Amino acid sequence: MDLRVILPRRSFLAGAASLVAGTALPVPAWARGMTVPTAARGFGSLSGEDIHMEIGRASFGTGGRSGHGFAINGTIPGPLVRLREGQNVRLHVTNNLDEDSSIHWHGLLVPFQFDGVPGVSFPGIRPGETFSYEFPVRQAGTYWWHSHSGLQEQAGHYGPIVVEAADGSDSRFDRDYVVLLSEFTPLHPHEVMRKLKVGEHYFNYQMQTATEGDMPLAERVMWGGMRMNPRDISDVTGSTYTFLVNGHGPADDLEFLFRPGERVRLRVINGSAMTFFNLRMPGLPMTVIQADGQDVEDVTVDELQIGVAETYDVVVEPGEGAHTLVAEAMDRSGMGVATLTSRPGRRAPVPPLRETPTLTMADMGMASMDHGAMDHGSMGHGSGNDGAASAQPMSHDMRDVSKLPPDVKAGPGVDMVAPMPANRMDFPGLGLDSVDHRVLHYTDLRSKRPNPRRAPDRQMEIHLTGNMERYMWSFDGSKFSAVTDDPIRFGYDERVRVTLVNNTMMAHPIHLHGHFFELVNGADELHQPLKHTLIVQPGSKAVFDLTANEPGDWAFHCHLLYHMHAGMMQTVTVRPFPETA
Repeated sequence: MDLRVILPRRSFLAGAASLVAGTALPVPAWARGMTVPTAARGFGSLSGEDIHMEIGRASFGTGGRSGHGFAINGTIPGPLVRLREGQNVRLHVTNNLDEDSSIHWHGLLVPFQFDGVPGVSFPGIRPGETFSYEFPVRQAGTYWWHSHSGLQEQAGHYGPIVVEAADGSDSRFDRDYVVLLSEFTPLHPHEVMRKLKVGEHYFNYQMQTATEGDMPLAERVMWGGMRMNPRDISDVTGSTYTFLVNGHGPADDLEFLFRPGERVRLRVINGSAMTFFNLRMPGLPMTVIQADGQDVEDVTVDELQIGVAETYDVVVEPGEGAHTLVAEAMDRSGMGVATLTSRPGRRAPVPPLRETPTLTMADMGMASMDHGAMDHGSMGHGSGNDGAASAQPMSHDMRDVSKLPPDVKAGPGVDMVAPMPANRMDFPGLGLDSVDHRVLHYTDLRSKRPNPRRAPDRQMEIHLTGNMERYMWSFDGSKFSAVTDDPIRFGYDERVRVTLVNNTMMAHPIHLHGHFFELVNGADELHQPLKHTLIVQPGSKAVFDLTANEPGDWAFHCHLLYHMHAGMMQTVTVRPFPETA
């Protein structure tokens, strides 16, 4: 089978049933629904040329919370899929649910009809049927897989991918561990969505009172006048989430063993639905060697923020004893915890949650009002600010949608516009801008392998838009359901410089399927780092260069699950298809 022969989208979707076959094999007990009380925590490993995965319902519990879940091969998270660069793989996925399902191979370069997005690249996997994905493995690195159907990803339908490098370079480490960060809620995902639609602050128990903190009065008046709150950081919080490491809550005492002096590689994956994590191991530096599965020049830090759907590979060299791995939610409403230890059962102290961070005018797209220096620690944190910067005229109101460009649909789904969005590629993430240790910035990342030298053929701008009160999210003011017949169009092999403008006061991890793009982060053009997911900070701009060399139809979306579900998604189409031999 020539996997480079790709059908036009409509012809493929019309005939895709030929790739799906009902299974006549006996269904395992764990896959028949709620017959098994609780799915196993953690994951096994699958490898080989033919890999079989079965999706079933289960319950899941940790830390005193239990609820509905989707188990793949009986575990939550699902199994580690271990591949080899250069191999051909066939992944046979059987859906034992009573609803459609799917698997998207996040970050893997695959023919579009095997990308796993219902309604974009294939019709989905119907109840009782099996879909076989088949493709060559064209890369190495750390990736992950997850459902792209409904809200199944929130309830356990996800797992890690490790692709071993063909050159044997992975063997230079003494230990190699996957660290999959996620979260669990006892609420059904559709109930979470319903509560967000009823009130976007439903899960937020950290809102500021009228007298809390040292924010100047004039600034409080401005926030109030725009009906916004400077603690509006995470839509879903530790009030309902238990934060997980490899499916284990903080009370489960998850351990990663090592011998003193070993070089330990941690493949960190943010497989959560909604949570940005700030990752650190107090007293133990981390050297970042890969971002989104792609090699970068070594950067040593003490802490990094990992957005939803990003991956970072880090190397640590722990000494005798124990080191606590802390994955603290960005809003500091909870944390995932594990231990690196040289002796089973040995523990290090778990640090307390740090103070909840507070948004500033820079997060509202008013960077010049924040002393023009991106200093998030300077406002509302006892810096001695006298409020003069806040006493600007209300013409800077973030609610003034008349400031939007004409190609952005300024309807009921848009109630925010960043008046002065600035490039914030050097911002390390909320809560990490005022710590006294080394943190990772996107501007630290440099590709280890030179990129082809090529100037963009054209430029385009895409606005990230939303109405937080109505919980509506979109690109350019249009929800996905309204733009399916008007995709973002790229010519095959066209190189485009894309500017993302975040008109909202929330960070969005934006993911493009089927491609890697180059961050325009200040590195020279030969060493711009490759990524598939990019955090666009509140009220900011972010820029990437894309060479559209993967033909087909691809999803482009915010990877905050409920934002995508509420409309922040588009289709990217790359045409024409190249001639094949």
